[in-house]
Amino acid sequence: MNNQNVSISNLPDLLTVREVAQILRVSPLTIKRWGKRGKLPAIRINSRGDRRYKKEAVLWLLGIQQKEE
Repeated sequence: MNNQNVSISNLPDLLTVREVAQILRVSPLTIKRWGKRGKLPAIRINSRGDRRYKKEAVLWLLGIQQKEE
């Protein structure tokens, strides 16, 4: 796993708990709590149920509107 900072300018469409926590500068546990409360809905993938978060939802929390191109 790499420790590079995630850049807002080139985010993937789906983000991991750790990536979202780094972008929003909160702990991964906070991200999971927000998911349970509905503040940041998670998408569950694979048989383990790993969480992924939509880029649009993260940008919305930051108050950034994504440009339509």
